[in-house]
Amino acid sequence: MYETTVLRLPSDFEGEVVATLLARTAGSRRAVLYLHGFTDYFFQDHLADFYLERGVDFYALDLRKYGRSLLPHQTRGLIRSVTDYFPEIDEAVRLIRKDHDELTLNAHSTGGLVAALWADRARGKGLVQGLVLNSPFLDLNVPYPLRLAADLLKTPLSYTTRPLPLGVSTAYGQSIHRDHGGEWDFDLELKPLGGFDVHATWLAAIRRAQRRLHRGLVVDVPVLVLAAAAGLRVRDFSPEARSADIVLDPRQIARWSTSIGPHVTCVRVRDGIHDLVLSAEPVRKQVFDEIDRWTRAYVQG
Repeated sequence: MYETTVLRLPSDFEGEVVATLLARTAGSRRAVLYLHGFTDYFFQDHLADFYLERGVDFYALDLRKYGRSLLPHQTRGLIRSVTDYFPEIDEAVRLIRKDHDELTLNAHSTGGLVAALWADRARGKGLVQGLVLNSPFLDLNVPYPLRLAADLLKTPLSYTTRPLPLGVSTAYGQSIHRDHGGEWDFDLELKPLGGFDVHATWLAAIRRAQRRLHRGLVVDVPVLVLAAAAGLRVRDFSPEARSADIVLDPRQIARWSTSIGPHVTCVRVRDGIHDLVLSAEPVRKQVFDEIDRWTRAYVQG
């Protein structure tokens, strides 16, 4: 069972905003805070089990407009800047550090991009001691014409709630949900098989954040970047979707990983999928072994 804390935050352009902090603790002085990706929320209980078995208290944050934090008047996932997420991360870190001496950020996909920029802003403050980034969203996995169009998005065009006509693919959702032959059970209202609508506002914010990272961050703590060994671009489900990243290009992740800071370890995981901890059991065991070994080497005092 998780203890739940609702973080009430300053209103944004759509009105009232909250985030939700989940906690499973055992009185340790070490902790980890998990940040999810786009079209996501925290449901990976086995990730919490992994940390708790190693004496690390576990926290997860459902960011504004996602999962347990989505309010009726809000557009799912819609932000104008990735820095919009910084207040809830700041508050979660403040609450966790009251009772913990050591904190690691563990973040997936879009959460990984957000975590890297947040840690760059927080450098020198000693708030976190390491970053574990699971398939971070460091670049767009789209053909060049779409990439160019994304880079041309400017206000006021980018400040709209009208979805972009990108189409819908359920391949990734089908590859992991147990109703479609996958292994995992998650709430399809909170994490639909076809994902969320993509808005120009959101895409422009992501591209600004990615370009900032590409220019080089100076995150001053050790960083572990994990990515699949192979990427695959598909729209319809196929069995290969269960042994490759079909959302992002792992080569881009590896390329840009060293732009995060001076101390980055990048590991490519054979047969891994986009959310590496949702990969098949032998694969996720390797992922957990890599996290365990890196944590003991670079984070734990």
